[in-house]
Amino acid sequence: MRFADAAVRMAGQAGVLFGWGPDRFWRATPAELAALVAVIASEDGAPLGSQDLAAMQERDPDGG
Repeated sequence: MRFADAAVRMAGQAGVLFGWGPDRFWRATPAELAALVAVIASEDGAPLGSQDLAAMQERDPDGG
């Protein structure tokens, strides 16, 4: 499959699954897209809880 064909397909999937328009898709990093896909593909399907998020923010306040 050519890159252009794969990109069009992924852009469409991102629109359906995540509500992204083309502009958002093209501005996203591969890591951002992969993170969302990982949540959908996860076996447990459990979203990150507010306590988990708070603990992560406390451990890494600069987000780096």
